[in-house]
Amino acid sequence: MAGLFAATASSAANDAHWLDIEGQIQYSYYTEDARALDNLAAQLDTKQPGEPLQDYYAALAYYRIALTASADTQRAASALESCIAHLEQVLQARAEWAEALALQGACLGWVAEIKPLRAPFAGPRSRTQLGRALKIEPRNPRVLLLDGWLIFEHPHVAGGASQAQACREFASAVSAFEVARPGEERAPEWGPAEGYTYQARCALQRGDAIAARDALERALLIAPDLRAARQLLKQMTAS
Repeated sequence: MAGLFAATASSAANDAHWLDIEGQIQYSYYTEDARALDNLAAQLDTKQPGEPLQDYYAALAYYRIALTASADTQRAASALESCIAHLEQVLQARAEWAEALALQGACLGWVAEIKPLRAPFAGPRSRTQLGRALKIEPRNPRVLLLDGWLIFEHPHVAGGASQAQACREFASAVSAFEVARPGEERAPEWGPAEGYTYQARCALQRGDAIAARDALERALLIAPDLRAARQLLKQMTAS
């Protein structure tokens, strides 16, 4: 019993450590602080290898770098390649980890769009990785969110799926986030604020401003510094 308790306590401490790293990555992304994201990615690159969560969070940092640098395709592509490479390391240790498969699928899909020479390999593999992730954990909110994100933002590399499908996935992701047990802290746990923000964008597409405002308010309750949600709410208020 003592050994089990010690193992549980050690696991909880490890999750707390990585959730702190996650919080730093997310805050830097919310505030679009490219320099902070670069520093976090560099720190994770130089840490001792062998911890899957380390490579996972390095990949997340590079994915966030790509999002904040989307107008600079060369910088975004370089960050996406780093995201993919770190997740290769993760998947060597945990081949069926849906979280890692989904994030790699998202990075592969986007790099296939940015770098046409990579498209014949990266495009199909993107759908394979996301498909595997959905099969392993069909109700995982981050898996749903990442699959919906790729369809919504990069539809022509997402297997021809419609934005209506992406919006259904965002709704499912938000529902899955909402039923997560309160107080349970296990890494990773990012995504609810982004899910509500995309739900707002879907509501605006169908002309439902009330639902969009409600979703944005929920996003900002979770992440008050999420600039994307603040800007969208400001645009709605001004129009």
